[in-house]
Amino acid sequence: MIKTFFSQLLDYLNIPLFVLGKSQFTLWSIVYILILLTLLFYLTAKMRVWVVRVLRSKKNIDVGVSEATGSIVRYVLISIGFLMILQSAGVDLSAITVLAGALGIGVGFGLQNITSNFVSGIIILFERPIKVGDRIEVNNILGDVVNISPRATTIVSNDNISIIVPNSEFISSTVINWSHTDRLVRYRIPVGVSYDSDPEAVRDILLEAAAEHPGVLKNPEAQVLLDEFADSALIFILSVWTNTFTERPLILRSELNYIIFKKLKAHGVEIPFPQRDLHIRSGEIKKDV
Repeated sequence: MIKTFFSQLLDYLNIPLFVLGKSQFTLWSIVYILILLTLLFYLTAKMRVWVVRVLRSKKNIDVGVSEATGSIVRYVLISIGFLMILQSAGVDLSAITVLAGALGIGVGFGLQNITSNFVSGIIILFERPIKVGDRIEVNNILGDVVNISPRATTIVSNDNISIIVPNSEFISSTVINWSHTDRLVRYRIPVGVSYDSDPEAVRDILLEAAAEHPGVLKNPEAQVLLDEFADSALIFILSVWTNTFTERPLILRSELNYIIFKKLKAHGVEIPFPQRDLHIRSGEIKKDV
């Protein structure tokens, strides 16, 4: 009974389903290929994690480089493993050209976006205009890159919202990378004071405020520029450098504004508000009769 069952099962699995090129596909060959492909994707995913972990242990390699290297290694292993699986299953590799032609027709009819995103993902991994951990802005989307997959890139905003952006957007659109080389960025904070204020005294007060904040770097030094003679105020620009508030610019601005307001008030420096002087001329209005 058991031998008969297995014999019938083998006969059933070996029934030809279709022919591609010179290769004949049976149910067993398809199951065999699917099982090995599943193992291939699982093992290469583990290999990618191991490569990333090893590279992250090196002090001179940042997160983006390790993630990109791990992804490239995985894609190479998948490509090689896929060809080896087909050969072990007895598939004539010349049949792949037929499959490629069929896929080409599919791409022409509706897979352009998927193909474009996949190719863009490969370009991103090799050229590295962005990498995991970068602070970027694209199409009015601002956030940190947390994952780069073959089709799309995941960005997390300051509100902890995950935004999935197709990879082609990073190739065809203008991308602002706030941390392309490092996380050192400069922020400019405008401050308006009364015309009665001493400009040099205001400059010293703003520099004191910058030096008091722990997130502002000592080198490069903060700068204060007298930017404009506005209608109601002298406009100063406080320029500060930071590498710890790259992803939290609003927090840094707010904390510095608190310190600036406190110091200006302590030194008796007035922060003006827009005002207009209205002059009324008295006299008689002559009427023509």
